[in-house]
Amino acid sequence: MQKKYERIVSWVQSEIENGALSRGSKLPSENDLMERFGVSRQTVRRAMEEMTEKGIVEGRRGSGTYVTVNTRRYAGKEIRIAVMLTYVDTYIFPSIIRGIESVLSREECTLQIAMTDNAVEKERRLLREFIRTQSVDGVIAETVKSALPNPNVELYRELENLGIPVLFVNSYYRELDIPHVSMDDRRAGYLAAKHLAECGHTRIGGIFKADDGQGHLRYAGYTDALMERDIRIRGEQVIWIDSEALRAMEEDNARFLKRLKGCTACVCYNDETAYKIVGILQKAGRRVPDDLSVVGIDNSGLAKFCPVPLTSVENPVEELGRTAAEQIIGKILKNEEMETLEFAPKLIMRNSVKVIHEI
Repeated sequence: MQKKYERIVSWVQSEIENGALSRGSKLPSENDLMERFGVSRQTVRRAMEEMTEKGIVEGRRGSGTYVTVNTRRYAGKEIRIAVMLTYVDTYIFPSIIRGIESVLSREECTLQIAMTDNAVEKERRLLREFIRTQSVDGVIAETVKSALPNPNVELYRELENLGIPVLFVNSYYRELDIPHVSMDDRRAGYLAAKHLAECGHTRIGGIFKADDGQGHLRYAGYTDALMERDIRIRGEQVIWIDSEALRAMEEDNARFLKRLKGCTACVCYNDETAYKIVGILQKAGRRVPDDLSVVGIDNSGLAKFCPVPLTSVENPVEELGRTAAEQIIGKILKNEEMETLEFAPKLIMRNSVKVIHEI
């Protein structure tokens, strides 16, 4: 026959298994448990001692008793986190994944990687699969063409309505009240343009992504820096490209050379754009930085190994990944609130900027 204190232990275990109690949940008070089970205070305390020894709960002086065990694992459930990125094995994305994986492996969670190729249809297909199977416990997602109206925002809402938390990384959808972890992109564009202005440049062109929200924010930072110094913003020397045009920049080299004519410097949307501009300029017989100074954003491997090592604004992508993973795990295991965090970028100087004169 089950002892009286064991009834309390069994009840707590059952509440954990059915999800009513999760890690961080506060147990009912001693008085509530005494009334619920018709037992003495001594019996309740014996049950607490038993569960404390098993690592299920812990008492906090002046506060009460809380569940400390990883409740999903306690219930025999695997924790699976889907990480949905635009790309996986190129540019900054391996570093994001590395940061996420370092946290998930420590927490013994399973990582499921998916790639959208920055395509709305692929994003839609993946989200529908997560909803249909409900096989993931949380989703860390990089947005797809976030500057454009997106038909998939309702699917993100549906995921959240199913109790599957979503956190955006590296970018976000303004239509959705979902937290994101990213670099401060406006500040990044500002730092890039400010550095060029401080080096004496006044004819500063720019290349920005039209279909990604990051491109708009980086452009806003670029204009902030120029207006701060009363430098004219010349619309004809600002080039807007979309994802497809970025991939095919070399095929449209005449357009870039024409639009940047007369510029002494250029702020590029990211290091990939800057790397390609350096190649276009070199093929046209123009030198970096003597004929055109170039600043990228992200401080990726492309910046370091460009034929002319690029001055670039550092995006702390591995830290973004770690922080995103910690937030979503905290939400799943402890029901902690997730919050938007934007990391401050910093400028990394190399050889792609010519100093005309110091201001």
